[in-house]
Amino acid sequence: MAERTEDIAVALFGELFMADQLARNRISRVLPKGMELSHFGVLNHLARLGEERTPAQLARAFHVTRGAMTNTLARLEWAGHIHIRPDWDDARRKLVAVSPAGRAARDAAVQAIAPLIAEVVQNLGADRVRAVLPVLRELRTRLEGEA
Repeated sequence: MAERTEDIAVALFGELFMADQLARNRISRVLPKGMELSHFGVLNHLARLGEERTPAQLARAFHVTRGAMTNTLARLEWAGHIHIRPDWDDARRKLVAVSPAGRAARDAAVQAIAPLIAEVVQNLGADRVRAVLPVLRELRTRLEGEA
């Protein structure tokens, strides 16, 4: 008997949720002391962009509330990992940039994470991972479009 679409969907999302939880736990354990996964995500995002973003733009990028992003940014600012300044063109807004210390913390986190995730890819096989990436990417973009 053929599997129903609903059964396949439940199995897919069950695997995605479990893999997400396991990956987050493993990565969180190797991050530098005091760094949370949300901190790394913001630092990595800002470092890759190489330009400032508003807290609202960051909240949208990470699909979190502005309050949650404000909390993350406050912790990163306290640690000296980001700079928050007023927007000179619009005094109601603030702009966030990664600091040199934040870039160094992000680089240290990448150094800690890279061997862990490379091992997973090596164990699965690079060709198999490369083959599944387009499907996962399309799934993500479709879910983003529905958000």
